Amino acid sequence: MKSKNIAIGIDLGGTSIKAGLVDRQGKILKRIIIDSNAEQGPDAVINQIKSGINRLLKSNKNTVIGIGIGAPGTVNSVKGIVEDPPNIPGWTKINIGAIVKKEFGIKTFVENDANAAAIGELIYGAGKKYNNFIMVTLGTGVGGGIIFNKKIFSGETGGAGEFGHVSIDSIGRQCKCGSLGCIEAYIGKNYLLQRVSALLTEDNDTILKKYIERNDGILTPMLIQEAAEKGDAFSKSVILDAGTKLGYALASVVNVLDISTILVGGGLAGFGKMLLDPVESTLKERVLKPFRNRIVVKPAKLKNDAGIKGASALVFYKS
Repeated sequence: MKSKNIAIGIDLGGTSIKAGLVDRQGKILKRIIIDSNAEQGPDAVINQIKSGINRLLKSNKNTVIGIGIGAPGTVNSVKGIVEDPPNIPGWTKINIGAIVKKEFGIKTFVENDANAAAIGELIYGAGKKYNNFIMVTLGTGVGGGIIFNKKIFSGETGGAGEFGHVSIDSIGRQCKCGSLGCIEAYIGKNYLLQRVSALLTEDNDTILKKYIERNDGILTPMLIQEAAEKGDAFSKSVILDAGTKLGYALASVVNVLDISTILVGGGLAGFGKMLLDPVESTLKERVLKPFRNRIVVKPAKLKNDAGIKGASALVFYKS
């Protein structure tokens, strides 16, 4: 590792911290995963971040030109402040950028995790050939990033791109944000599984029930996907409904932003064409007429590496 074009990428999550050494071409040279210890509070999380960085810097410090951190919550990327990240109790407003820079003496960049994923797709992934695109990340929640003229659009406080809180029903399902009808309350992973579990208590003829029994009674998105790929009508209808609802939400986003290319990433993007096709068809039905022929919906490319590569891309993108 003689090159000095190496960055550390940190993907901060409520359960785990993924970190890696990444070169300028986006190759992950080394990766680690450690518990975030979120239940112990922000100090414990920060100590885990420092521990991960120390492990990666061991014998490689002179090759690292910067540290990038992708974090949930509202992020002031200029100041490096992360505010109210979900699933980390007690974390209100902390300048993690300043803390890490002071500890290691290395330039540190901090961005919202979904924005970092969008930057990763811009630099290394499916967004390389586009000047403008909308990145949607489907996981526990629904996040997003807006790339405009090959730059991230963060808004006034760093909170732009929260597509998960676009409402599709003013009297709809309650979202954890306090609002009603947010798309996240329908297709965020936990919400989706709760809704499917409730439907399964009805007399639905579906092989998904057998799959769940074989999985110790635990329902997962992967089981829904496997059943759908076997032709199970119920599971296919679940994915179709998710894609259609996501299309409803994104139609409003496209109409506001006049950006017609959509990249979809995150765990639920594993549903593939069964999800993406109804997203695209719904968008073409719902957006303003001049936008319809320009709509493009594609899977994101970086998949499980999006967090680490996106965070490391902050170093090369912003340096």
